[in-house]
Amino acid sequence: MRTLPTAIPHPVAGVAHVEVMRGTGAAPDDVPSLLIEVPHGADRAIDYGLLERQLQGTLPAGLADFFFVNTDVGAWALGRAIAERVIVERPHTVALLVRCLVPRTFVDCNRDLDAGASGDLRQGAVTPGIPPYITHPADHALLRQLHARYISLTDDAYGVVMAAGGLAVVPHTYAPRSVGIARVDADIVRELHRVYSPELRDSWPLRAEIDLITRTPEGERRCPAGAVEALVEGFAAAGLGVHEGDTYTLHPATRAATLSERHPGRLLCFEARRDLVVEAWTPFAEMQADQEKVQRLAGPVASWLARALPA
Repeated sequence: MRTLPTAIPHPVAGVAHVEVMRGTGAAPDDVPSLLIEVPHGADRAIDYGLLERQLQGTLPAGLADFFFVNTDVGAWALGRAIAERVIVERPHTVALLVRCLVPRTFVDCNRDLDAGASGDLRQGAVTPGIPPYITHPADHALLRQLHARYISLTDDAYGVVMAAGGLAVVPHTYAPRSVGIARVDADIVRELHRVYSPELRDSWPLRAEIDLITRTPEGERRCPAGAVEALVEGFAAAGLGVHEGDTYTLHPATRAATLSERHPGRLLCFEARRDLVVEAWTPFAEMQADQEKVQRLAGPVASWLARALPA
């Protein structure tokens, strides 16, 4: 049986930011019962540039455009807002927050790198752990090392919180529309500019405002009991539409699927539409979270957590 760690993991430069929030009623030695993990938290241009400069291989021209379109801007701000609201509602709560600092443009820390993730993105496939435009052996070695360090750190974080009987929330944000791109490859930048051209950009279907990623591809629900019902009601009261598995499922190549199986009924994963989180949706430029928008989305999740977390 795997022994669960009891020590809170330390931050690792260039890999993960770790933060602990304690409510006013929590003792200094109280163990966290809430984990906020943001595996796509590297959403700043500085995150992209820091790792890009370490790579030796040739990358597609303008790859930063893909980073800006595809990074989960606002997910970290949303996760922090959820934790802040929970510890206000439940002052004895301690929250542990982990933000990945490795851009998914180079390696996706929400992926099992050895699991198959190929297929048509338009048919529910997920993007690969290491994209095919990463070709230099030294780059593969570095990215696998960074990925492994993040996985080890988050495994420890989950262990601490799960040992306390706690819950984990994994927030994501996604682009407003499902665009017609089948795969990520060396032509991804050209394809993005095609689908976001003035002639096409408004033709793609809008995604759900909130999509709860709670079911496997086979339809098995893996999330805390009562979470879906509570969140549908809470988001509806905030004027937000909620779907379950409308865009994504707990694909077996994702860490969310692995962790939800490892910790049954203890993890909630969801997507928020990015234009509802950022100041302005600008797909090929750096975006900033809008705190007023963030608070609107954080409220229903925090209210559910305040009721669902262990006493």
